[in-house]
Amino acid sequence: MTPKHVTQRPLLAGMIATLTIIVAAAWLIYSYRQGDAVASVAPALPQVVVSKPLVREVDARLGFLGQFSAVEQVELRAQVGGTLTGIHFKDGDVVHKGNLLFTIDSRPYEIRLAQANAQLDTARARLALASRELNRAQTLATKAVGTEQAVDQRTNDQRAAQAAVDDAKAQIRDAEFDLEHCRITAPFTGRIGTHLVSVGNLIAGSRAATSPTTLLATLVSLDPIYLDFDMSESDFLTFSRDRAWRNQGLANKVEIALGDETEFARQGTLDFVDNALNRSSGTIHARATVPNPDGILTPGVFARVRLVVGAPAQALLVPDTAVLPDQSEHIVMTVAPDGTVVPKQVAIGDLRGSLRVIRSGLAPNDRVIIDGIPHALPGTKVAPQDGAIRYAGREGQG
Repeated sequence: MTPKHVTQRPLLAGMIATLTIIVAAAWLIYSYRQGDAVASVAPALPQVVVSKPLVREVDARLGFLGQFSAVEQVELRAQVGGTLTGIHFKDGDVVHKGNLLFTIDSRPYEIRLAQANAQLDTARARLALASRELNRAQTLATKAVGTEQAVDQRTNDQRAAQAAVDDAKAQIRDAEFDLEHCRITAPFTGRIGTHLVSVGNLIAGSRAATSPTTLLATLVSLDPIYLDFDMSESDFLTFSRDRAWRNQGLANKVEIALGDETEFARQGTLDFVDNALNRSSGTIHARATVPNPDGILTPGVFARVRLVVGAPAQALLVPDTAVLPDQSEHIVMTVAPDGTVVPKQVAIGDLRGSLRVIRSGLAPNDRVIIDGIPHALPGTKVAPQDGAIRYAGREGQG
């Protein structure tokens, strides 16, 4: 091997090493730039569904919480005393007017009636005798045998006998009254409660309730039934202005929903509003009469009441889920043209199915977030997608 070849080998190795270093450095620079480019890509914006408020003509409504009460309610008490001999119903039964409910031992009153009849027979016999003696005295007086004094005496005797007959008849009617009230019947059709006495108990009775009487049971009517509720002063003023505008009386229909019902399918007639506000509560009492043919409505049960007031007017509606509580206020999330979330404070009305009436605070062209609300923070950017608010056939009845 010549000296020239020995000299070229180290030089070639150095060039290869230098080239390797340059390639590695270029690769590192390229990798760093690629990683920085990936890191500089902005994260994806949260997606939300937006829609303009629904515009519909709706009527104004007032809502209340009411409680049912019986049109007729009576405490069944005896008008005569004695031993209870029979209970002729089952607790909780629907009883009809005239149905027998309780019986009291009638023997003492039968004896009293028999005594009154005997007294009448005696009084009639005395009256007949007094009438014959009066005729005889009058005959003798016409023949100048008797005196006018004797006639007057016989006349007084006859009148006394007639009074005794009248008194005996009154005693009979009194005894018959007591005897009839040994059978206690239902004064009207309704549902009876539990019996509060048992057979064999001694019952205290009084016609005029001048002495303590025994409560036997209670009876309440079922159909129709009252629904009582209270109006606030502001609601009452709204109601009064509507009545004045319509020039109508109190024959207004109310819509009713029970606690487990979502639709106001029942109807009643508002037939009473009190004549003064309660000073302590600031409310006025009102009452509706509700048909109850199936007997489902029971005194004491609560129900929601809705009263339509005012002429129909255009209103904005949004899904109730799009309305967020904010302490004592309510807000709706909207999206600005640049995609920024903007909260708007609104005044809300009543529900129409799943839609909420917006009284103020929202414009017809606002884009309301109806889905994806948890990702929509005020002031942040979002990616809005167009949606639609559905107005179902029964939304206006909810």
